[in-house]
Amino acid sequence: KDAQSTLKITFPEIYLSEPEGRIEKINRTMEKYIKENIFRPLPDSMIYVERSVGHGRVRRGIVGAIDLEDYDFKKGSSSLIRATEGTVLERIPPRVKIRENAPMELPHIMLLIDDPEKTVIEPIAEHPGKLLYDFDLMQNSGHLTGYQLEREQQERVQNAIAALADPARFEKKYPGKPVLLFAVGDGNHSLATAKTCWESVKRTLTPEEQKSHPARFALAELVNLHDSSLEFEPIHRVVFGVDPEKLLKALKAYYPDTSATDNGGQHITCRYQKKTEELYIRNGKSSLPVGTLQVFLDEYLQKNGGRVDYVHGADVVERLSDEPGNVGFFLPAMQKSDLFKTVILDGALPRKTFSMGEAWEKRFYYEAKLIRSLKE
Repeated sequence: KDAQSTLKITFPEIYLSEPEGRIEKINRTMEKYIKENIFRPLPDSMIYVERSVGHGRVRRGIVGAIDLEDYDFKKGSSSLIRATEGTVLERIPPRVKIRENAPMELPHIMLLIDDPEKTVIEPIAEHPGKLLYDFDLMQNSGHLTGYQLEREQQERVQNAIAALADPARFEKKYPGKPVLLFAVGDGNHSLATAKTCWESVKRTLTPEEQKSHPARFALAELVNLHDSSLEFEPIHRVVFGVDPEKLLKALKAYYPDTSATDNGGQHITCRYQKKTEELYIRNGKSSLPVGTLQVFLDEYLQKNGGRVDYVHGADVVERLSDEPGNVGFFLPAMQKSDLFKTVILDGALPRKTFSMGEAWEKRFYYEAKLIRSLKE
């Protein structure tokens, strides 16, 4: 009702096709909340967060600002911060409309670091700093606690991050490859929108103004890929409006080295009309089964019609694939340890490769950051 809520200053994607009145209302509400001092300003801060996500699991992260000059979502990027999945460019313009006149951002972006020795985030847990908030989240989404890091802790975190980005250290592991420091785990299109808006703002500024303009920096939560609470879930495929047998015949012709028995190839399970079929594909066009399948589906559907949907639950895939004209593909979960290696060696992963946990485990819209001066 009249309660203050981040729901009133964020834009759910389901409404992207609606008229722009919603955007104007969000911006007015943001301005109102700022004037009424709803937010507690924490200049030059990092926040250590602990999020209980059920079954005794706690996800640890650091909320802070990144420099968008270090991020590039374009294919083949070698920037310090990179997308893990292909960016769908058509998704960016409608998001730009939401952001371009907003005074602040409330992101759900999660960036991953490859820190198996747990040098950056985990040491904070013993002395987390000043308690900022500590409360249960809605709809069985767990519990959220946040602490403001002291200056010495911030410096230690920055030094540990710098050590991960040391070119000599990286060269030993990935000879000849540019350093990848942060991989975007969630919210890539939001971050791509922030980058697009910054490039637009940057053109209006002097070089000196560019150094500290708030739009240059984006808020994100940093999470260690090796955090035990972080689980990668597979995203399966269901193809609608096709002849399943014809499609599978074409798949086997597309990848001639395909077997019904384990030949050491990539394993995919197909289901249609309550029948299942195991496929083992050698010499696929990607280092991951999901990529090998997606390359074929993109070409086949373009030539023959039909559509593909991306489904999380195996039970949903089973139900949908049993309907006439549909075929489902069950894909194995990607190993967390393969993420950085694959992005570094192969570039961005195929779209909808993995999901980081269930929907209710995602970042809540809680912390905010100004993206333009209040004088503007």
